Amino acid sequence: MKKRNFHFRFFLLLTSLAPALIHAQDITGIWRGHFRSNEGFERLTGYDDRYKIEVQIAQTRDIFQAVTYSYKNAQFYGKAEASGTVNPKTKKIVLRELKILEVRMAGGDVCIMTCFLQYSRLGDDEFLQGNYTSASTHDSLSGCGNGSIFLHKVNESDFHKESFLEKKENELHAAAAARAATKKPGTAKKNPPDKSVAKTAPNSRPKPLPIPEKKSLTLVPEQTPAPSESSLKIDQKSMAVITPYVISSRSNELVREITVNNTDVNLDIYDDGAIDNDTVSVYYDNKLIVSKARISDVPVKATIHVEASGQLHKLVMTADNLGDIPPNTSLLVVRDGDKKYEVRIVSTEQQNAVINFKYKKIE
Repeated sequence: MKKRNFHFRFFLLLTSLAPALIHAQDITGIWRGHFRSNEGFERLTGYDDRYKIEVQIAQTRDIFQAVTYSYKNAQFYGKAEASGTVNPKTKKIVLRELKILEVRMAGGDVCIMTCFLQYSRLGDDEFLQGNYTSASTHDSLSGCGNGSIFLHKVNESDFHKESFLEKKENELHAAAAARAATKKPGTAKKNPPDKSVAKTAPNSRPKPLPIPEKKSLTLVPEQTPAPSESSLKIDQKSMAVITPYVISSRSNELVREITVNNTDVNLDIYDDGAIDNDTVSVYYDNKLIVSKARISDVPVKATIHVEASGQLHKLVMTADNLGDIPPNTSLLVVRDGDKKYEVRIVSTEQQNAVINFKYKKIE
């Protein structure tokens, strides 16, 4: 096993502020997810190289303090102190770990990490995705590799809530209560009297309405014409473009557009988080090509045909469930001849992920 598998990796993940700091949403809280090396040999050999991570954050303006917990079964556990900055305009975060607080591991080098992350939001769910680089604590010039990271905001900690986080949350709650107390209650408007109602003298009685004359009603059965031969024919072309309910009833976010040079393209779908029983369905031009497949380190395979005419084709990844650890995270590997594209996808029960495909001939 390579030495880097024993390296201790810590890093902090943080959301950014909204464009105006005064009105920005505070990202103070608990975030949980995973990170993995960019090297893909583990996936081919069946070795699971993903490490879990929890980050506790307390933000003040555009800086923050945090603690990271990194762990993987009984192989290692580590806790690190970190700090960083956020860019309110670009929603990008830079994290630098500062000091190792606790570590338990079988052996190898201890590494600290620098992370470059992007904040995103799907409905009520908030995410961070990006890349990291790492260096040895004994030799800053000695790299420990790089990789990708993913984090989802959660309500509860797998460990215990840090005192600095509790203090920050109390400050936020007190500030919210003070703002609510200073708001003046609105004054309800009284509806004006309805002047359209005619006034009636106290002792007068309204004249009785005339009784309508009774008329006999004859029911005539409706004559339904016999269906013509042409109306019985099914328009197969129009049926093909009917949008499935799972697509029409959810929002659909365009994740990426890929131009391919082959008309037949192979797809491999993996679970990009902890393997937690995520299942997905995949539609290509509104046709179901993968149905309720459980994703894992073993790829779910499919093949799509991209028309040489250059028309745009739409692939939609839908979450059938959120697994044991929400949200539904997957890695789509697109193989276009000798070219390979990797697309990391986050989908929920409210939002699907869309990848567009277009053909272009090599000149």
